[in-house]
Amino acid sequence: MKRILTAAALLAALFSTHASADDYPNRPIRVFTTSSAGGISDIFMRVLNDAMQKRLGQPLIIENKPGGAGNIAARACQDAPPDGYTICIINADTVIYNQFMFKTIPFEPEKLVPIVNLFHLIQVMVVNSNLNVKAVDQLVALSKAKPGTLNYLTAAIPCVVYMDYLKKEKGADWVRVPFRGGGEAVTAILSGTTPIGLFGLGNIIAQIKAGKMTPLALVNNIRTPLLPDTPTLADLGYKGAPSETWYGLFAPPGTPKPIVDKLNAEVRRVFEDKDFVEKYVIIRGQVPAVGTPEDFAKTVAEGRIGAKAVVAASGLPPQ
Repeated sequence: MKRILTAAALLAALFSTHASADDYPNRPIRVFTTSSAGGISDIFMRVLNDAMQKRLGQPLIIENKPGGAGNIAARACQDAPPDGYTICIINADTVIYNQFMFKTIPFEPEKLVPIVNLFHLIQVMVVNSNLNVKAVDQLVALSKAKPGTLNYLTAAIPCVVYMDYLKKEKGADWVRVPFRGGGEAVTAILSGTTPIGLFGLGNIIAQIKAGKMTPLALVNNIRTPLLPDTPTLADLGYKGAPSETWYGLFAPPGTPKPIVDKLNAEVRRVFEDKDFVEKYVIIRGQVPAVGTPEDFAKTVAEGRIGAKAVVAASGLPPQ
């Protein structure tokens, strides 16, 4: 009798999982973002909501949980019920770098369930155009000619590693300076007080088009039609790991695979719309990265290996 009851329970659980996927979703889906209102992930999810709601019949309710280098949103996502009605959009920094950059973090990155990678954020090295520099080697030469006068801004640890590499390998002379936000950083470059920056392209494309900033290199080795003539780090002979700058959707641990697969399939169908991709991805300095959940899981796993090496190479102690 006990075996019969156990078998019946297993069948019931299996049926329940399939049933929940078949009628899923039947109420709104919460989406935690690591950014505040107006941030990259917030803006994109509101655009994606318009397309997804037509397909799913339910809205995506965006809840901003900024702060803690993304750890706050990731923890909230990990602790949410695994029923498909809470998911999160998180970037590579939080999921693959934080565990090596902090002594402790309030969530376990390996437990989050990858749904789909959305896009890569193109990162570019730029300088104030008044420097009259058109290439990285020219910038290195200028720093040698004017020692102690050049500094740079970046929020990405891999970019710090790259700038340190140039200092060691080519004798460049510059110093990283801290900043509080993207607006402050752009102002510093435009004013010339900090003439070098390594940022997401979407933040500075207007200044590049206006001729106020000059792009020197794509620092995550991903090309974009917005800057067809700008070389990648690989083109320049750099052999280190590029910056990981993707944004993807994750679900809480234990979320049923049929639900994960359904969300993945619907997002991929949205990205099949070339107008959507051009208007909301490419033009904003991003590159589509959609694939299967398994593809994304592989990207995350491989990224962690590279991230560990990058943080170790940076020499920065865990915070």
